[in-house]
Amino acid sequence: MHKAKWWEPTANDKLLCTLCPRYCTIGQGQHGFCYIRKNTGGELYSIGYGRPTGFAIDPIEKKPLNHFYPGSDILSFGTAGCNLGCKFCQNWSISKAKMDDNSALTVPPEGVIEIAKHNGSPSIAFTYNDPVIFGEYVIDISKLAREENIKTVMVTAGYIDKRARKEVFQYIDAANVDLKAFTEKFYWDLTISHLDDVLDTLVWLKNETNVWFEITTLLIPGENDTMSEIQQLSDWVVENLGDSVPLHFTAFHPDFKMTDRPATPPSILRTARDIAIAAGVKYCYTGNVHDPIGHTTYCPNCKKALITRDWHTLTSNHIFNGSCKFCGTKIEGRFFN
Repeated sequence: MHKAKWWEPTANDKLLCTLCPRYCTIGQGQHGFCYIRKNTGGELYSIGYGRPTGFAIDPIEKKPLNHFYPGSDILSFGTAGCNLGCKFCQNWSISKAKMDDNSALTVPPEGVIEIAKHNGSPSIAFTYNDPVIFGEYVIDISKLAREENIKTVMVTAGYIDKRARKEVFQYIDAANVDLKAFTEKFYWDLTISHLDDVLDTLVWLKNETNVWFEITTLLIPGENDTMSEIQQLSDWVVENLGDSVPLHFTAFHPDFKMTDRPATPPSILRTARDIAIAAGVKYCYTGNVHDPIGHTTYCPNCKKALITRDWHTLTSNHIFNGSCKFCGTKIEGRFFN
């Protein structure tokens, strides 16, 4: 176990975890909501530190990140547990597992860097469950990665305390943030969390960090897929984050506690993309379906296809020196050339 940051004792001999806005009060021998932060002997420990549940080499587009070194590979891993309670979780076998239920590895931060180097991966992704809950591990790995010129990526719901996030994100290069819906009712009923905390994280990332980030919204039939909600979400992104933050609308498939819902029709994703582009979003994508148009990066000026993709595989790339090959317009993101 690794001694945790972001906690304080309370008057009733419990510990207050201040890592995320859930602010769990944890009694002796108990775990927080996320399963991997535990009160042992009156001190809080991260039992997920150095205990990944496995590694994979993914295309970076799978995170999804379409404007962060497109076409590159990324070393991906997570731990057990999560600080949200999403009833529709697409990775529930990991995020809802307790550490002692899961076959975890033992890999110190230096070991993660060595795995990335051995595989020639230019980036490391903290993903599968929410890396906020293993923030100490994230900090130590991302600091070492920066020294080795390896990029690090957070795939997160953005549900993190205002003070803790400054430390967790200090060495992070990019993030994909799940903006799960645009109503408080959805957030509370289906994730047991709050919308405003996530919106605050997004504004903070934009205004106070150099982290490149993109946003993903999983559209669930009958829950967050109305045209009015998609319009409100798109308008908020443009007004508060600007028109250059890529927005991904992805398809839900029945899973975990929502197996009674149908998968998202591709037509809904295409309509959502049209709404976002009309609202002023320069770069909008569809995901979890085969949609060549929705996977393509277009120049916002001349409208020509710059990066074409077949699922997560690049089939062409016409961005040079961060600009459109055809008209010279700057394309926001991080690129190799």
